[in-house]
Amino acid sequence: MLRRRTFLVGLGGGGVALAGCAGVRRDGDGRSDRPTETESTRTTERSDTMTEFTTPAFEDGASVPTEFTCSGKDVSPPLEIGSVPDDANSLAVVVDDPDAPSGTFTHWLLWNLPPGTTTVPKNVPRRRTVGSLDGARQGTNGFGEIGYRGPCPPTGDGPHTYRFTLYLLGRELQLDAGAERDALFSAMDGNRLGRARFTATFGRS
Repeated sequence: MLRRRTFLVGLGGGGVALAGCAGVRRDGDGRSDRPTETESTRTTERSDTMTEFTTPAFEDGASVPTEFTCSGKDVSPPLEIGSVPDDANSLAVVVDDPDAPSGTFTHWLLWNLPPGTTTVPKNVPRRRTVGSLDGARQGTNGFGEIGYRGPCPPTGDGPHTYRFTLYLLGRELQLDAGAERDALFSAMDGNRLGRARFTATFGRS
């Protein structure tokens, strides 16, 4: 399947979030809940490198296959990472839904991935630490559970947009596994070198 490339975006002092689901809990990183056009499309603000962040499971902007949603097996999709800059010493992944009724809803928090990571396999175990990913840590999603939970928008609410964001960090985070979204973004403050993103949609009739 053809895959579109999502390029690195420099953050400076700012931050962003990702894609999610129904309004079980309100989440936020203290910034806009809604993706702007530049946040949700492929742009390049950092000129020295372009990090690639994709999935072989679906194209950027396409519908999330049922397998990766609450209507299917609800497992995490495979991820592919390329061209990480030399000054990145750690990676983090956030998946969220900015269209959730009660505000941005978090579906996945994953951090302390080694910078040399090129693939994150499908169906990452819902454990606090993931041995197969060199001890990467997972946080608590909007459902109150550890690890990935897929798109699950309210029935009849129309398709939501889901953001899959890779953060490039200058150092590993001293953050305990199981932390929630606000704690992760607080730990990343002043440590973000850039980000890469792709998006998808999903709705339940």
